[in-house]
Amino acid sequence: MKLFIFAFVSVLSLTAALQAQPGRPGGMGMGGPPPGPGLSGSTAKLFGDNTSFSANLELQSAGGQSSETMTMPGKICFDQGKSRFEMDMSQIKGGMMSPQAAMQMKGIGMDKTIVISRPDKKVAYQIYPGMQAYLETQLPEQEAAAPSSDFKVEVTELGKETVDGHECVKNKTVVTDKEGNKHESFVWNATDLKKFPVRIEQSEGGHKTTMLFRDVSFSKPAADLFEPPSDATKYDSMQSMMQQSMMKRFGSGRPPQGQ
Repeated sequence: MKLFIFAFVSVLSLTAALQAQPGRPGGMGMGGPPPGPGLSGSTAKLFGDNTSFSANLELQSAGGQSSETMTMPGKICFDQGKSRFEMDMSQIKGGMMSPQAAMQMKGIGMDKTIVISRPDKKVAYQIYPGMQAYLETQLPEQEAAAPSSDFKVEVTELGKETVDGHECVKNKTVVTDKEGNKHESFVWNATDLKKFPVRIEQSEGGHKTTMLFRDVSFSKPAADLFEPPSDATKYDSMQSMMQQSMMKRFGSGRPPQGQ
């Protein structure tokens, strides 16, 4: 029982830290939108004409409750606003994820996580393949699908730099939404990859997030990658998913008492 309590607290703490990134409104609480790189809304405009791609993604986040930079590697697929991010929580370094927490999460099958964002449906899925379970949550309004006319993009060239062997133009990009909110990013567009943004830096609310893209492919991802698995059980909250997992693990109709 202690294993599940510790893992449950670890999941909630990590989710809160990730939700505090730019593009992830804070204060969502348990069962809020799942963690992930947040490539919808104004951030999607940073990719220009590159509307379909897949890549390895390293997500770095600094600021907030921890003074240590959190590094999260994973794989990203993107197609016309839809995104899929696969990560192994045991590979997260720094921030709120301790080695002990990672070990506990792996022990109950919560280390492998897939986050699917569907702005067209205004929903997101957080999938745990090791538990054959997933959560469905509503996306914030600012992350829902919006026409290009809702955004104004201003690009200012700052110079030329090399990122991971790619010659890039470093730009300051300001995206303004229809409410007049401005979202500022520093973007390194690779000249040999159709101006793909191989590095993106964003700061908001005392948090700095860096996205590093490697091994970029422009092949269109399969449509079923953006759907939850048919053999997984859907849950409406983290609490109910963890409770059912405890019941299954201990083989009883209720969690054990006094442990």
